[in-house]
This record gives sequence, structure tokens and C-alpha cells, in this order.
Amino acid sequence: MSSTTEHYEKLLTKYLDGQCNAAETAELYTWLQASGSHRALLKTMQEEFQKALSSQQEIPAEISDRIETKLLQSITETGTETKPTTNIRKLWYYAAASIAAAVILFILLKQPAPQPATQPVIAAASITPGTNKAILTLSNGSSVTLDSAGNQIISQGATTVLQKNGQLQYASKASNDAVVYNTLTVPRGGQFNIILPDGSHVWLNAASSLRYPTSFNGKDRRVDITGQGYFEVTPNAKQPFIVQVNNMEVQVLGTAFDVMAYSDEKSVNTTLIQGAVKVNDKRLLPGQQALMDPATGNITIRNADIEQVIAWKTGFFEFDNARLSDILRQLSRWYDIDINYKQTSNERLLGGRISRSLPLSDILHMLEANGPVFELVGRKLTVK
Repeated sequence: MSSTTEHYEKLLTKYLDGQCNAAETAELYTWLQASGSHRALLKTMQEEFQKALSSQQEIPAEISDRIETKLLQSITETGTETKPTTNIRKLWYYAAASIAAAVILFILLKQPAPQPATQPVIAAASITPGTNKAILTLSNGSSVTLDSAGNQIISQGATTVLQKNGQLQYASKASNDAVVYNTLTVPRGGQFNIILPDGSHVWLNAASSLRYPTSFNGKDRRVDITGQGYFEVTPNAKQPFIVQVNNMEVQVLGTAFDVMAYSDEKSVNTTLIQGAVKVNDKRLLPGQQALMDPATGNITIRNADIEQVIAWKTGFFEFDNARLSDILRQLSRWYDIDINYKQTSNERLLGGRISRSLPLSDILHMLEANGPVFELVGRKLTVK
């Protein structure tokens, strides 16, 4: 290990512990800026540092230690250029905090990537991340626009619907009337959450919809979803909760799980966080994921990375050995952009954790460090 590498290991350790003085912090910033691939990350780091500092959020020591170990390992690997042996480029986001200081630091871990011959054209600063917004379609066909700031009461028969900021909540009275349905539709560039008449909570990701009755009077509680939703279901053994996704049925008693059913994805995924669900005739255990092939209906079960699956709900993109095309589909939905990209068989594999609160330009700068060149015209993004 070179003396330079050892020096920055010590400097990063002090920085993570909140012990760097002004001169050392400036030296560390200069080191980060020395690499073009780090410049966009540095801007983000400075912004997030201020937010974290004001929140004084505490992270357990064991997590902070693991973060520090990974960061130091990254410096060693980048400095010596001997350890990485795969073609995987990894973009890692780490956070470390203590009572004295809260620090968020972004480091790009990658093998040297070919640099584009010309500077990429990016005019994406004006494209902001998604917000809380949706359209509620009532049983009579009328629609109500919902957004982050809206607060309103919507009445339909015996049912009262309360919108407060980015959430919709139902309060149903006992009724013998015929069951009627509402549909909550979240467009691209949006997200929204809803508390159903039984108290179950559903978070909807961008480009998703949920169709549900305004009261659960039957033998089960049945809803239909497209896109992606995270469910926390109120237990009721006498009235099972059922999520319908095309030809797939997720049967629930009381649990937390995620359903991803976008039409442009290769499979429909149901991931169990806690409790118990049955996907068609296959029962899942916590931490397992059922993948259904829409073409054949075949279902396979595998262990899931829970943090990666629900990262969208907690405000992040998280990738693990993902193709660029996989990442671009998520960006398309969250930033409401169209993608022009011809997928190749030798796409680089990327990994990392990135905040969904960043403007599109920051995300593209990070991805460009790994080779692709982007051009944005209006809301159409072309990979050149």
C-alpha cells in the first residue's frame, strides 16, 4: 500500500469521526475533486452533509464501523488497482453519523472506465424528482386530482375520503348498499399512499394504480394493482386480504410485502417482508420473493435483498449488478422521461444506492462516470 493511500485512509477515518479540521477537510475535498467522476458526488455530499448535520440522526456504532471499513477498502482498491477483478462498476452510497457530527459521504468505487471523446450534453438540471401526486377516480367516473399540498374531504354515499398532504384515508360507515370501487392512479413522476377502509396501508410507486372497494363487506378483501406497491395489511383471519395482479393472486392474512408488476419488466415480483403470503399455490417465508413469468405463468421462489426491494419506499434507488437498461426504466418512471436506448448484450453491471430526491442531472453525472453518454432534449433522454 502506498503512503498516499495510507494518508487518505487516516484522513477519511478522521472525517467519518467528525475530527477533521478545516485544512484537512479542504485537502479531502481536493482529493475527491481530482477525479472527474467524483465532482458530481462532491456537490451532493455537501448538500446532504448540511441536512444530516441539522437532523443529528444517530446511527448505531456497528453500522458506522461497517461503513468505515467499506470506505477504507474502497480507497485501497482504487489506489492500488489490484483487487477488482470483475467488470462490475459499483456506485456506493454510505452514511455515518454520531452525536458530535453527522456526515454523508459519497464515494465512487469502480475500475478505470473509458472516458468519452467529447463532453456529454446534459440539460437535466430543470428535471426534478417525483412528488406526491395522484388521480382518484370515483365510482361515478368523476376524478379528483391529489397532490402534496392538498387537504380535502371527498364524500361518496356512506363513505368519506380524507386527503391530507400525500395520503388518502377512507372512513366507511356500515352500509348494505352495493359495493362500489375507486381507483387511485399515480402517474410517472409521482408517488402516493392510501389507508384503505380496513386500516391497511398501501404505498404506490410511480406509474402505478390500485383499484379497491370503498368498503370490505364480502368474504375477503380484494384489490387490484398495476405497477408497484408496498402493503402493510391489517390482520383479519376471517376476511383474507387478496391482491390481484393479472393472473397472479397474492393471499394475505396480516403482513408486510411488496408487489412489483410493471408491464415493461421481465417478471411480476412479490416480496414478503414479514408475516405470510401465498402467491397462487406457493407459500412464501419472510425474506423470500416469488417471480412470475407473465408469458407462462410459471413462478419461482428465491431469497430477496429486502433493502433493495423497498428502497423506493424509503427514498432511494438501489441496484445490485443491474444493467443500464434496468436503471433507465426506473429513472423513466420517477423523473417522467422517455428513454431512447438500444440495449446491448455486453452492458456493464452497476450497483449502488442513490437518493431519489436528487435532480436528474446528478444521477446522469454519476452514471456517466461509468462510460455512457447522455443527451436530453425536452423530456427525451438518449444514450449515445
